[in-house]
Amino acid sequence: MTSTKTYSDILYDVRDGVVRITINRPEVYNAFRNQTLEEMIDALRRADEEKSANVMVLAGAGDKAFCTGGDQKVHLSEDGLYGPRGTVGMPIEEMHSALRDLRKVSIAKVQGFAIGGGNVFATICDMTIASEKAVFGQVGPKVGSVDPGWGTAYLAHVVGEKKAREMWFTCKRYSAVEAAAMGLVNKVVPHDQLDAEVEQWCRDINELSPTALTIAKRSFNADTEHIRGIGYLGVQTVKHFYQSDESKEGVRAFNERRKPDFKKHLT
Repeated sequence: MTSTKTYSDILYDVRDGVVRITINRPEVYNAFRNQTLEEMIDALRRADEEKSANVMVLAGAGDKAFCTGGDQKVHLSEDGLYGPRGTVGMPIEEMHSALRDLRKVSIAKVQGFAIGGGNVFATICDMTIASEKAVFGQVGPKVGSVDPGWGTAYLAHVVGEKKAREMWFTCKRYSAVEAAAMGLVNKVVPHDQLDAEVEQWCRDINELSPTALTIAKRSFNADTEHIRGIGYLGVQTVKHFYQSDESKEGVRAFNERRKPDFKKHLT
């Protein structure tokens, strides 16, 4: 059975007992804007009701990127944010919650760059399977941004405090093999075998009890549920930070292809 629905920024498909949600903005390395997140939230809620599926695979269109975070070219709107909805202009909190609370097993299929907000999506997914060409990392402090909660506190739970701090405090990039060594990736395969590997994992998971999987997922999530509150508080602070000249300097520098001078904007 195949089920499809048309969106502008994503692709949604149900086939062979698997929900597939694909960010479809390859021209900007699958960076997301407000519209993208709104559609992903809708798709994830719809996926929750797909009784034929035990699995949701999150992917990025094209060969270069899984997702590279927020689209910096639309970051500097009139109010200094991304758009009209959400604490920081985009419904990023709602998106993270929809992904984490999904009753299905979520798999991030990473074929290229998983940077910034894309790295957070891969972190939140239950499992991550990556091509040997995949690249992971954070970029927030380079562009005057940060992801409190799941992108920091939960990342530390996944990869350990030292590695999480290194990722944020240096903005280094990590190969798929390095990401697997730190626990961010479950398995790395040759690039041309990625689709087949993900499909095999989906087949295996689809043979299991949906209710048992959901209960297990809720149990795993309970251990780190306090991070949701940390994230809500942190995003309130980030909202004010995004309105500052320091944060705007990072976005302007990125769009102008120059090094930012954050310290000149300190008060």
